Amino acid sequence: MKYEELYALLRRRGVLWPTAEIYGGAQGLYDYGPAGTLVKRLLEEAWAAWFVGLSDDFYRIDATDILPEAVVRASGHLENFTDPGVTCAKCGNHFRAETILEQFRPEGVDGLSPAQIGELLKQYPVRCPQCGSNEMSVPRPFNLMFGFDFGAAGGEKAYLRPETAQSSYLAFSRMWDVGRRALPLGIAVIGKAYRNEIAPRQVLFRMRAFTQAELQIFFNPAAFPLPFASVAEEQLPVLRVARRAAGEETPEPRSARSLADEGLPEFYVFFLVHMYRFFRDVLRYPADAIRLFEKSDTERAFYNRIQFDFEVKLESLGGYKELGAVHYRGDYDLSRHSAGSGKDLSVAVSGGERLLPHVLETTFGVDRNVWALADLGLVIDGERTVWRLPPYLAPSVVGVFPLMKKEHTTEARRWQARLRDSGIEAEFDSSGSIGRRYARMDELGVPYCITVDRESLGAPSLEARTVTLRDRDTKQQERVTLDALIVRLRASRVAPRPIPLNAVE
Repeated sequence: MKYEELYALLRRRGVLWPTAEIYGGAQGLYDYGPAGTLVKRLLEEAWAAWFVGLSDDFYRIDATDILPEAVVRASGHLENFTDPGVTCAKCGNHFRAETILEQFRPEGVDGLSPAQIGELLKQYPVRCPQCGSNEMSVPRPFNLMFGFDFGAAGGEKAYLRPETAQSSYLAFSRMWDVGRRALPLGIAVIGKAYRNEIAPRQVLFRMRAFTQAELQIFFNPAAFPLPFASVAEEQLPVLRVARRAAGEETPEPRSARSLADEGLPEFYVFFLVHMYRFFRDVLRYPADAIRLFEKSDTERAFYNRIQFDFEVKLESLGGYKELGAVHYRGDYDLSRHSAGSGKDLSVAVSGGERLLPHVLETTFGVDRNVWALADLGLVIDGERTVWRLPPYLAPSVVGVFPLMKKEHTTEARRWQARLRDSGIEAEFDSSGSIGRRYARMDELGVPYCITVDRESLGAPSLEARTVTLRDRDTKQQERVTLDALIVRLRASRVAPRPIPLNAVE
């Protein structure tokens, strides 16, 4: 589905819309409607079950969005969290250099100096997207953080957090005491991060306020026991730096074992597999649309030793887009915060040795994946549009219809009430024909619909009565009782979960 069509459908069905829409919108800011709020929440829950549920020693916390200046200074964001920006000399509009050059240099401009980017602007026939002028300024670094005065006197400086990861690093010392005082220790945060994007675009992909789901795993690099044999033969669609240097852009299948044999740490490859399975098995993205894109020394973030971005091919946005990543950050974060705070963040491990834990990070863009679920899942099936969401990610699991509004509404409401009493989301709809109601539910991704009809009223009790159950994907229908319906709907709401690491020690 094309970008404009997809965005229009998501607005119409209450998934998302621009913030302050009646005022013309606010660039880079979006609100979720009723359907989008539910999909987003269920996506976050599925992520937490898959990643935080991997170990009894992985915990989720809820931390503040505001950070004192000392934190972002120590983390390196005050110095390094920049994007090169250019300005049109004619109309004065500002743009990210990467955006201006993307049609001429698809690999981006990560690692290039402002002078090198300036030479590219001269080399290619770059024109301003707004006015068409070719007079673009020399790129300059632009810090992406939102800063503000803090406190009544205004003497302190604070920042909205640029990534949720910093909250986990700040909590590490406290969580060491809260947990089992043992490594590995995982700290997860699902929450807002803020970046003052130069030129927000592509709706949920370049936002100024967005939701991240990140797990920071603190570990001893000399002893990180993982069941690598259980993932060793998994084939991953990998695009490594050397292959890109040879001009290739398509991934090649590589076993996890072969990547480890080439020098990637086993603990790192294990989590590459774990995230790949989340995209393929939980979100149900087509395997041939996923690639693991290795960042080079000059491309990866300043805090990373190893970085693979998880990219998925999205028709609405014209190609592969980053939806998540696995980062090996070494001891960068705790060493910086140890120096910045003056607090020793090393911990004692077996044998009494003290060490500063290393960090492995899995990061996941929640908003981007809401868009990806729509891009990959919304399909045209004959005369209907169907959002093939996994049932455990659908905004509602079942639609409840009376066949005839006058005769069957009371009974349909009883079914809806019993389903809700059983903890099952059920959406009532009596507006328009049955066909129109099915169409609305199909567009929202609701996996099942039940219809109460004359036959439903034939038995003396609700438990003995039946309704027609329709499957969204197959359109097949069958008669079911209330008890059978509840069992099926509950089972459909359970997302896949991994085998916990503690269970295979």
